[in-house]
Amino acid sequence: MPEMSIHEPTNIIYTGVAGTGKTYQLLQIAQQYTDYLPRANDADLLAQLLQTLSWRDVVCLIFLDFHSEKQDLIKVPEIVSHEFFVAKAAQNAREKNLSNTAWSVLQMHSPSSSKTVTYKNRASQAYFDKDHSGAWYLLPESMDLLSNLAQQLAEFQQAQRDNTASQHQAFSEQRFSMVSFHQAYGYEEFVEGIRPVMAASGHNGHHLSKNHETGNSQAQMSYAIQDGTFLKLCQRAARDPKRRYAMLIDEINRANVSRVFGELLSLIEADKRAGMANAMSVNLAYSGRAFSVPANVDIYATMNTQDHSLAPLDMALRRRFRFIDCPPKPELLPIITAVGNAKQSLEDTQTSETIDLAKLLTGLNNRITQALGAEAQLGHAFLFNVQHLAQLQTVLAEQIIPQLAQAAGGQVAILQYVFRDEPQPMKAQFIQDSQAQISDHVDDEINHQTNDVRPNPLFNGHNAFLGQSINTGSYRINADLIERTGEFATLSVYQRLY
Repeated sequence: MPEMSIHEPTNIIYTGVAGTGKTYQLLQIAQQYTDYLPRANDADLLAQLLQTLSWRDVVCLIFLDFHSEKQDLIKVPEIVSHEFFVAKAAQNAREKNLSNTAWSVLQMHSPSSSKTVTYKNRASQAYFDKDHSGAWYLLPESMDLLSNLAQQLAEFQQAQRDNTASQHQAFSEQRFSMVSFHQAYGYEEFVEGIRPVMAASGHNGHHLSKNHETGNSQAQMSYAIQDGTFLKLCQRAARDPKRRYAMLIDEINRANVSRVFGELLSLIEADKRAGMANAMSVNLAYSGRAFSVPANVDIYATMNTQDHSLAPLDMALRRRFRFIDCPPKPELLPIITAVGNAKQSLEDTQTSETIDLAKLLTGLNNRITQALGAEAQLGHAFLFNVQHLAQLQTVLAEQIIPQLAQAAGGQVAILQYVFRDEPQPMKAQFIQDSQAQISDHVDDEINHQTNDVRPNPLFNGHNAFLGQSINTGSYRINADLIERTGEFATLSVYQRLY
């Protein structure tokens, strides 16, 4: 990602209809805020493990390592040659008298009641003892004292296994948080709120606590103020001012943004960030803590312009965010055949053997815009993974037609206009009027199943939608499209959608 000054916060909302790659855009942005670092090698892991340990800890660690391998009796040469001991000696620049160091640690931390060790300057806590063969062992009662050391050893061994499993991989550090807004999403999830916490009896929450008893055990539920997603990200960014962080919000207009951001709505403006000329801070609603938004936090969001039934985007955000339109991109779509793979060249676009998905989407969207408005258009993602006719048939029947039917309120005339059905015989119509099918069946019997074309009175000779009153809720998808038979087994019926 290009270097960006911390004095240039970015606030962007990507807008567009469904299926235009807005969420994909967020995922691409997330990669720009992800650092891929090489995994530490075994030597580095070992150095980190031993860095703060004393010689006594190192010897204890060696005993724990042997214990994990089912060996409890160890002699001094085995201790001195162990990788932990060797690495610690290298850290301390020690090359001589290593056996003396091991002997000194073992004897100093032996019990005064030992039958095999005589030593004057014993430490107050014993860890080791020696048997009559000269082999040392870890005292059973010292195991509880070494629980933290045992945990460090376990983590080191797991890290070694991870290195072995993925020697050429890197681990990532994410400098972003991603959330999806919805109608119930609020300030408590985004900034801070009161949450129940289960704790041991006697621990009180900030506001209220209740006891819950089951048998002889007792637990207590308390309520504490907990930080939300955005607040946590800002705290990370404030501790790391030289790098940029990002808040990624999918479907920002699905929530009440004024309620979600609360007092932070003013703080996200570029000139009101911490350290800026007009910097502002507020006291948070629950904790009362003073807070300002760091200048190295960028905010990216998506907004689906089709969601008329959802809470509208707060107009206050329109002067705090740049709005970038994401239109459908039919040029990204392939040319397909009935059974073969997608064709990427344009040489066969005019033949009867192919379906140009770019032309198909463009034709549909032109008629959708005329009948329903630009915000009802289809995004290219609906057809992006279509590689052959069967997939196209499935997408039309299960995704595209149901979405357009909802946008059109089930109005048959609008749907038939979009799919160029009005001059077609019923057997070739994508959208059929279920009310008209009864009379058509009678007419077919009388006319011996002739294919009479029924002009639609709601459209003029140029197929333009006139907007007269129409029946609603009586459409049905042609069964042949669902079954992939009849007219819908041929390519020409789809080519007419261009």
